[in-house]
Amino acid sequence: MTGIAQLIELPEFADARGSLIVAEHGLQLPFAIERVFFVSGVGPNDTRGMHAHHACHQILVCVHGSVTARVDNGHETQTVRLDRPTLGLHMPPLTWGTQWDYSADAVLLVLNSMGYDPKDYIHDYDEFLEVVSAREAAGESS
Repeated sequence: MTGIAQLIELPEFADARGSLIVAEHGLQLPFAIERVFFVSGVGPNDTRGMHAHHACHQILVCVHGSVTARVDNGHETQTVRLDRPTLGLHMPPLTWGTQWDYSADAVLLVLNSMGYDPKDYIHDYDEFLEVVSAREAAGESS
């Protein structure tokens, strides 16, 4: 996946004792982690996300079950099914993200490059498009 977000394969080491999946800054992770949270117990018809960030990078990993994620950079969209803990979805800043179709047992891990800052969120899609256009006009990239 290019242009919007990037899929990251996380290495898995499995033996008779179980499985170990690794995500290390500088190797699989393109940023240092400042905040971690989990999303679970999402109803079958519920949608999460529906926002973008000005500066925060995120990586979504469905560590149990499955979830569908759509990413949008203001020009194109892509949809990905996250259904194994070895698959991460890196969403750089100015990526509108929406998640839905959570399986009943889904647990979504979200790794963030920043701590929580409500000023970093863009909750209105039209405002998101305006910010993307303004940054492009100024020659900035995310």
